[in-house]
Amino acid sequence: MHLWPGQPFPLGATYDGNGVNFSIFSEVAEQVTLCLFDDNDDETCVPLPETTAFVHHGYVPGLQPGARYGFRVHGPWDPDAGVRANPAKLLLDPYAKAVEGQVRWDPAVFDHEPGDPDGAPSALDSAAFVPRSVVGNPYFDWGDDRHPRTPWHETVVYETHVKGLTARHPEVPPEQRGTYLGLTHPAIIEHLQQLGVTAVELMPVHQFIHDGRLVEMGLRNYWGYNSIAYLAPHNEYSSYGERGEQVQEFKQMVKVLHHHGIEVILDVVYNHTAEGDHRGPSLSLRGADNPAYYRLDPADPRRYVDYTGTGNSLNMRHPHVLQLIMDSLRYWVCDMHVDGFRFDLASTLARELHDVDKLSAFFDLIQQDPVISQVKLIAEPWDVGEGGYQVGNFPPLWSEWNGRYRDEVRDFWRGADHTVAEFGYRFTGSSDLYESNGRTPAASINFVTAHDGFTLTDLVSYDHKHNEANGEDNRDGSDDNRSWNCGAEGWTDDPQILALRRRQRRNLLATLLLSQGVPMLTGGDELGRTQQGNNNAYCHDAELSWYDWETADHQLCEFVRRLANFRHRHPVFRRRKWFQGRPIMGEAATDIGWFTPEGTLMIAENWQVSYARSLAVFLNGEAIPSLGPRGERIDDDSFFAVFNASDEDLVFRLPGPTYGLEWSLALDTAADAAEDAVPNVEVDQPSWGAGTELTVVSRSVLVLRRTSPERGTPPPAAAGTS
Repeated sequence: MHLWPGQPFPLGATYDGNGVNFSIFSEVAEQVTLCLFDDNDDETCVPLPETTAFVHHGYVPGLQPGARYGFRVHGPWDPDAGVRANPAKLLLDPYAKAVEGQVRWDPAVFDHEPGDPDGAPSALDSAAFVPRSVVGNPYFDWGDDRHPRTPWHETVVYETHVKGLTARHPEVPPEQRGTYLGLTHPAIIEHLQQLGVTAVELMPVHQFIHDGRLVEMGLRNYWGYNSIAYLAPHNEYSSYGERGEQVQEFKQMVKVLHHHGIEVILDVVYNHTAEGDHRGPSLSLRGADNPAYYRLDPADPRRYVDYTGTGNSLNMRHPHVLQLIMDSLRYWVCDMHVDGFRFDLASTLARELHDVDKLSAFFDLIQQDPVISQVKLIAEPWDVGEGGYQVGNFPPLWSEWNGRYRDEVRDFWRGADHTVAEFGYRFTGSSDLYESNGRTPAASINFVTAHDGFTLTDLVSYDHKHNEANGEDNRDGSDDNRSWNCGAEGWTDDPQILALRRRQRRNLLATLLLSQGVPMLTGGDELGRTQQGNNNAYCHDAELSWYDWETADHQLCEFVRRLANFRHRHPVFRRRKWFQGRPIMGEAATDIGWFTPEGTLMIAENWQVSYARSLAVFLNGEAIPSLGPRGERIDDDSFFAVFNASDEDLVFRLPGPTYGLEWSLALDTAADAAEDAVPNVEVDQPSWGAGTELTVVSRSVLVLRRTSPERGTPPPAAAGTS
């Protein structure tokens, strides 16, 4: 085979209609060999003929999409300096756009002799046990596809798993279940639309591997936080095939979701790779240029700096690492048409030296990039390193998973001691975290549950994790669940406990969807999904994790649908700007007011009572400061919401006539939680006059809508929380 010199850029394998250009960065390589595999898996190897600025490249005329390949890097073996070049190891292209196969765990996949990662290099050839990179076909008919570009304040995120969502859905054809194509089935689209979902946040779809330890136990890396190729959609989610067909299928999924107004956000794992620590396999970056791609311990370059708890951390100080990440992000936006990213353990990306630096090179690159700066950016604002908890500290372009929202809402409804001020801040968008640096309520991605931890049903059914099936003697998974089993651990047939659990689920969902900020629903919570108390089901690619559509809680699902529609109809629950607690736009009325059960405005002392379990809030729909997209003023109904997390029924007095003469019932989680109840969000409800005393059931949410305007002018709001 005769290779032409080719070009150093773009990196990876690029088909131009006549052949394929191959390019890979390695500063440690003395030579890089391109290995091509035919349909019999016979290997042909040829050195890349040119090197430009440590980028090795060559061009193969006549080669077509679907061709399978890998690289072998020839260079020094010097673990003491962190260099681990070993040509016996076939490496995935760091820029591979498609991958065929999975790792087959064998001693040959390790670059060192068994049990001696610092000793001699392994001479075992790994080609028979590792995946192949695949040359992609750049053509796809996108038609008139366009990004929905849903404004942040109108966004409802649905975190889900490509396989788990459809693996058990009876209406999805068996061959499409658990695939990208499965997400496009009309039954799935209809379900998402009825929930008011505007964006699906897909758990990792970058090509990942299944850890050897899990495979030995008969388990798999279901969640996918073990990436090995940042430009390749995971091949096991394809119903077509693995020779690049997964790329076309992923694009088809995005195109269909866009057609129905649903954005696609990817959960991306740029903080570490599947190669693990010094004992891990050599699959791609480790063999290509270990010191460039990974953070090595300055005191012992044989070892890795680990801010992620997975064995390694990418070296965000190296320009080629930053280039890989930025090229990957732009590829997913420009070529795959995705709409945003959620960055796993994002604090790791901000570590240039040791401390988290929100002005690091990575954030500078994002800020100035004309493509990535325009999509939705979500940080998981923590890692496992020192100082890694950074909620509220990311730059203005970013939204964040608000872990403090999750913790406080859970604490409030389980009855933990706290100040209601904390609940007030979380309900109104967390201005204490985000307002000072010019961010809006949309900076807060509000969630009560996520893939990591209890499902919503388990959150109200278990006090303790039950992860025995993970094979780690229940040591894995968080012990800080802030859950409450309502009186019995796990399954019970006690009708009072079951009724309380139904109410608690509705309380949590109502709080989530009525809070300012961006709500994130965890897929399956609306169906009543349970993992039997497992709060770390990352390794269960089985019915424990897949959504059970056959036994879904249809009453709960209908409640969520009505609640999401209620939020959509009323902009007072999705304001673009912060509450001020004072007259807005020259109006006499205040935009918000907080009340005690006695119907009086709360004063400073009321906010600091640790045993307080209840409060009410007036939301003025006539004092929304933002204008509509065409400059129109936004008006809405006004609401009075009561949150009673006490274990006793409480009497609440409605505000005096200055806030409204008459109120009608819009939402009552206690009534809805009755076993045979019809969901009652804004459906033909009774009404009460100003100053009426209402009994609010223990652990419930009551929302009233003003049906008769106020008389006179309410007094200024007392000191409170905005």
